[in-house]
Amino acid sequence: MSFIVAIDGPAGSGKGTITKLVGERKNLIYIDTGALYRCVTLYMIQNKIGLDETEKIEEFLKNIKIEFKKENSEDLVYLNGEDVSKLIREKEVNSLVSQVSHIVVVRENITELSRKIAEGKNVIMEGRDIGTNVFPNADVKIYLDATPEERANRRLKQNKEKGIEIPYEEILENIIFRDNNDKTSSVAPLKQADDAIYIDSSNMTIEEVVNRVIKIIEEKED
Repeated sequence: MSFIVAIDGPAGSGKGTITKLVGERKNLIYIDTGALYRCVTLYMIQNKIGLDETEKIEEFLKNIKIEFKKENSEDLVYLNGEDVSKLIREKEVNSLVSQVSHIVVVRENITELSRKIAEGKNVIMEGRDIGTNVFPNADVKIYLDATPEERANRRLKQNKEKGIEIPYEEILENIIFRDNNDKTSSVAPLKQADDAIYIDSSNMTIEEVVNRVIKIIEEKED
């Protein structure tokens, strides 16, 4: 038996941070689906593969290897044996990842990979369509949201901590573009599942959101 917690929401809503912290506190395996799409995007950029080159995309997806490792209490992402934790967060990937995630073959491949990783485990997973598409029968579904302005501020702070310099205006523009792209996608669009609990974290601290999510999980466990 497995216990699945699905956290969906728009870019920059804090899904990654909250999912990771809740996973640590509740001893759930944290799976960052966004990092999976970012790895595919980075591979396409590095190998100059266009969004419409379906055959090439299908071919490399058969052999691509993505791993999550924890080293010195840091979560790292490896693509074909290389640590790409920082590369997948850079500007070029940010501007293209939403479009890559709308490619049907990519979405299908990552959805299948996510399900395999979670098989028989107690998992917390975040993304755009976890509760609606990847795990429609998840034990707990949460839709985490925040205003575009608040999300841009958070992303700006995160980038600065990682030494990535992108102006606030550009981050906000990218977030608004991604929101529209994700919500209007013909492939697994971003939307709140009917049975998901909505949390607006705009005026909440990280600790408040974590406690709220844990409370929801523990009510389901009882």
